[in-house]
Amino acid sequence: MQGKLILIGTPIGNIEDISLRALKVLKEVDLILSEDTRRTLKLLNYYSISKPIDSFNEHSSMKKKEKILERLKNGEKIAYVSDAGMPVISDPGTDLVNMCHENDIEVDIIPGPSAVLTALAASGYYGNRFLFLGFMPRDKKRRRLLRKIKEGIELTDIFIFFESPERLIKTLKDILNIVGDIEIFVARELTKKFQEFFKGFVSEAIEYFENGVKGEITVILNTSKIRDEKIKKND
Repeated sequence: MQGKLILIGTPIGNIEDISLRALKVLKEVDLILSEDTRRTLKLLNYYSISKPIDSFNEHSSMKKKEKILERLKNGEKIAYVSDAGMPVISDPGTDLVNMCHENDIEVDIIPGPSAVLTALAASGYYGNRFLFLGFMPRDKKRRRLLRKIKEGIELTDIFIFFESPERLIKTLKDILNIVGDIEIFVARELTKKFQEFFKGFVSEAIEYFENGVKGEITVILNTSKIRDEKIKKND
């Protein structure tokens, strides 16, 4: 009997944002794979869970993948958790999932928090259509992407991406110069002690964050103003 790979959503900040089912499964599996074992051990220790744990990330070798596959084929249940939030969302767990599909090994999932949806809900922007861009690229690639956003907004108004605190101001300035002074929502340290929301225009965000910023950042762009202007021109 073959085993099962179980993807488990973990808290994005507040360690108590985990489901009862997730805790139950983490106690039952034979092995826990994690992008960063140090972060995962904090979660496991908080809930007094003692299970074998091993790292799995973008640098994991083919040999390690083959060993994981062999254990699954031998009937073991293996959990995979990302650093925070849902596995596979800007996360190396994709390789594990595809490996299981290719070898007819069952994949199960226990949903949990997502910084993308958490920020969108807090923003007040309509969430029926949006495009998630992952981590914003650097420099020339970032500016190229922003030009594409400005040119092709017929399908959605809302664009969501992750950004590092070190590059936030540069990215905001590029948005202002390329896309324009559009509405923006910045969520910092979601669900953590120093959670902070900013909602306004890009020029205001630059002024607000110009003295520095810390923590994990999720940014939402609302380009509806540009779309409306295009519609008026076409009319």
